[in-house]
Amino acid sequence: MAESIHLSIDAMSGDHGLKTTVDAALLALAVDPRLHLALVGDEAQLRAALGRKSSARLHLRHASEVVAMDESPSKALRNKKDSSLRVAIDLVKSGAVQAAVSAGNTGALMATARFVLKTLPGIDRPAICAPMPATQGCPYMLDLGANAECSPEQLLQFAVMGAALATAMQGITRPRVALLNIGEEEIKGNDTIKAAAQLLQGSGLNYTGYVEGDGIFRGEADVVVADGFVGNVALKSAEGAAKMIRDFMKAEFTRSSYTMAAALVAKPVLNRLAARIDPRNYNGASLLGLNGLVIKSHGSADATSFANAIAVAAREVEHDISGRIRSLLAAAQPAVTA
Repeated sequence: MAESIHLSIDAMSGDHGLKTTVDAALLALAVDPRLHLALVGDEAQLRAALGRKSSARLHLRHASEVVAMDESPSKALRNKKDSSLRVAIDLVKSGAVQAAVSAGNTGALMATARFVLKTLPGIDRPAICAPMPATQGCPYMLDLGANAECSPEQLLQFAVMGAALATAMQGITRPRVALLNIGEEEIKGNDTIKAAAQLLQGSGLNYTGYVEGDGIFRGEADVVVADGFVGNVALKSAEGAAKMIRDFMKAEFTRSSYTMAAALVAKPVLNRLAARIDPRNYNGASLLGLNGLVIKSHGSADATSFANAIAVAAREVEHDISGRIRSLLAAAQPAVTA
């Protein structure tokens, strides 16, 4: 276990601003004594948000600019070199911290991280990866939106990175890797998926074939691979379904005095169910394939959710995710090369 873990936090990011990121940082520090956090943003605003709250393991790093959530990634990369997002990633590049966490503009975060940190040898494009809730296990899924179109070789690269993450974070020696498809039969799918399947069969990974959307949530694979278009649709559909279930249950249990009484009796079970499907508990997506660690938090994250993303970054530092991916990539060459 690492004696200390140093992270940078893009404190100006997210839909709710400094109140969320500052509270999340303090919460994370209280939970994990190994953490040392650099809050990056406008120093005057950071001090105002902190008020009298402080910690010897919390440091401020001034950044004069902010990347807006709807800002063009190319413009952010070109014109905002002193943004909180850019400075947080620069700190990873310089070695001052071991990972960065941001709830900012996904496109700008990916473009900036790729420009500053570069990709690992053998990786053409980084991918966004996050865990998904399931009845058995907690499968990792990638890509979740960084790459709308992918080649078969890139899908293989995603599989290698996802397998390394599952092994490191969940201790699975030979994680089951599957391709997300419209059916489990070999004849199903487009040409890209079929070509990727052939590459995976000869990759040395524990490739188990195709998985359909419902199989993700049954835990039929430990790593689910898709292009960013399909992966993002699956992710947002899952988040929407979880919210719908919570809303339905709330409506039904508050329908009458009788159902409200039943809700009180069932409250412990309902609370456990809510926690299992709460997207906040799965917050913290990895930008895999970079020569450094960057974690993307959901833009709408509250303090609890953002603190979870910080915890994900700490665990990835502890388990040396970049190093593990390098090792697997070396073992999978030359098939993984695009």
